[in-house]
Amino acid sequence: MTTLVRNGTVVTASDRYQADIYIDKGVVTLIGQGLNLPADTVIDASGKLVMPGGIDVHTHLDMPFGGTNSADDFQTGTVAAAHGGTTTLVDFAIQNFGEGLYPAYEGWMKRAEGKAVVDYAFHMIVRELTDQVSGEMDRMVKHEGVTSFKLFMAYPGVFMVDDATIFRALLKTRDNGGLICMHAENGGVIDTLVKEALRKGQKAPKYHALTRPTRAEGEATGRAIALAEMAGVPIYIVHLSCSDALEKVKQARDMGLPAYAETCPQYLFLSYDDYERPGFEGAKYVMSPPLREKWNQEALWKGLAKNDLQVVSTDHCPFCMNEPPQKQLGKDDFSKIPNGAPGIETRLMLVWDGGVRAGKIDMHRFVEIVSTNPAKMFGLWPKKGTIAVGSDGDMVLFDPDKETTLTAKTLHMRVDYNPYEGRVVRGGPAMVLSRGEVIVDHGEFKGRPGRGQYVKRQPGRPLVG
Repeated sequence: MTTLVRNGTVVTASDRYQADIYIDKGVVTLIGQGLNLPADTVIDASGKLVMPGGIDVHTHLDMPFGGTNSADDFQTGTVAAAHGGTTTLVDFAIQNFGEGLYPAYEGWMKRAEGKAVVDYAFHMIVRELTDQVSGEMDRMVKHEGVTSFKLFMAYPGVFMVDDATIFRALLKTRDNGGLICMHAENGGVIDTLVKEALRKGQKAPKYHALTRPTRAEGEATGRAIALAEMAGVPIYIVHLSCSDALEKVKQARDMGLPAYAETCPQYLFLSYDDYERPGFEGAKYVMSPPLREKWNQEALWKGLAKNDLQVVSTDHCPFCMNEPPQKQLGKDDFSKIPNGAPGIETRLMLVWDGGVRAGKIDMHRFVEIVSTNPAKMFGLWPKKGTIAVGSDGDMVLFDPDKETTLTAKTLHMRVDYNPYEGRVVRGGPAMVLSRGEVIVDHGEFKGRPGRGQYVKRQPGRPLVG
């Protein structure tokens, strides 16, 4: 199959120019002006910005949590991703206690096969680091293309591992070229605060935030970076939410340490105020780390502009409020509310509207934080994350004037609410291509379940600066 995209304005992390793009067998083979080649599909991109497809490196599709599963599986989740301009995602496979890494890897492959609409890869969540698992980390990197491993400093008894385990995992990545992704919150302190709140009868959703202070995130972030420094390896902090944690990353980077971090749209646009909504409404916003006081948003935007934060991902992990009543599991105990919110579809629209249109970042930085940097950090570059000869034909024909009202009724995520309900954003995908195939055309889904391919990743490249 051949595709010719004509008359568009190509925008990458570094360049902007008028060009036609020719895609053959899913790969860009020619970029030039006035290309007049026969093609199976010819697309007129006049008036559109032609950008590399979005890459979301933090999603939780079909993930078990507290007796239920996240509401989107690999079909509904990737359909929603496609509508939002994301053409590749990296999900998390979770090791079970008493098992190695391969049952998790195989289990998540089965979750995705026959369902995924866009291309996908996996991080591995490590809960126990035995000698067997240590050896399997090497095999994952070398043979399976799983080159990143997530560890938790929170959720005692569920995910949390101690500092010695973290340090041994970091040392292992020094040998095999992998990257540790860290959920950085002080789980022991938070667990104590949660028990104290429940003892006092403080059970409303807002206590999820009040028992997870920013200092607990800042302390753990600093500790994680210190452990990585001692091991002599890079580290990647996931879903950074607040100034306290950002300061630790900035200090490390000012020292020349390879410390990297992502934030998420929820921390850029929502705040603690959402927990004070009447009744049980605050449960919609229960996620970890929690939403912070509004003033943190400006610090995070500055972090993105100055490259102290390198990536915007979503941490997409939706649970329904009422149909089915998943969030209601914590109706009488905030600690039982499933943690997570939907976001896989709205990332590019929100970041463009609140970042580029608001003058906080330019369009090149936009491409960098939603596509190029994720590709480089996680071993997808240059196959993904740019528009260049030899790269996959993953691209978004972006209409900077497209106006969208964000509402659960018209979005495609399988969840019965949207955190940004009623918000009007300007700028969004008009057409989305995955490996040269049109999968979304002005809101109409053209893809098919199972067309998404598993992508084996290389060890990532530390970013310059």
